[in-house]
Amino acid sequence: MKPSLLLYIHGFNSSPLSHKANVMKEYCQAKRPDIKLVTPRLPCFPQRAAQQLLDIVNQYKDDYTIGLVGSSLGGYMSMWLNAQFGFKAVVVNPAVKPYELLVDYLGEQENPYTKERYLLEAKHIEELRALDTPYIETPSDFWLLQQTEDEVLDYKQAVEHFSGAKQNVEQGGDHSFIDFERYPAQIIEFLQL
Repeated sequence: MKPSLLLYIHGFNSSPLSHKANVMKEYCQAKRPDIKLVTPRLPCFPQRAAQQLLDIVNQYKDDYTIGLVGSSLGGYMSMWLNAQFGFKAVVVNPAVKPYELLVDYLGEQENPYTKERYLLEAKHIEELRALDTPYIETPSDFWLLQQTEDEVLDYKQAVEHFSGAKQNVEQGGDHSFIDFERYPAQIIEFLQL
């Protein structure tokens, strides 16, 4: 049996230093040190981020059982990786159509975690659109963790997109997914790691 690898994919203007990434890191260190946890700092631009994720997957896929946790835009990238490799994924307040949402963010940006400044342009929206997974082929590969008071994304888009998948849709909360600490053990179990 292959060893387990958890790939945590952060969202737009986030980083591996986010609260959810740290919750998964602390859980794995304390309860499942056998799991290799990979939490890359992804480039700000979609095509480069996708290439980095492919490089990571290609480095490990032959030797590890890989499971994904994707938050927000990381959920979108998780869908894209699932379509190619069939990895199970837990998506947390995922962006289903980020190419529609991020049009409002065109222009100069600053990542609040890394302080990196960059220019988001229309070509980057098209890079996102190229990664779209309009249809989930195997809903049982996914577990949606969604809070209805997400102030960034319309939670109904995710509920509809992941119909047929396991879903925990919680009233209230916000885009950061309040009380994520309740879920690491169940996430690892769902991902079969």
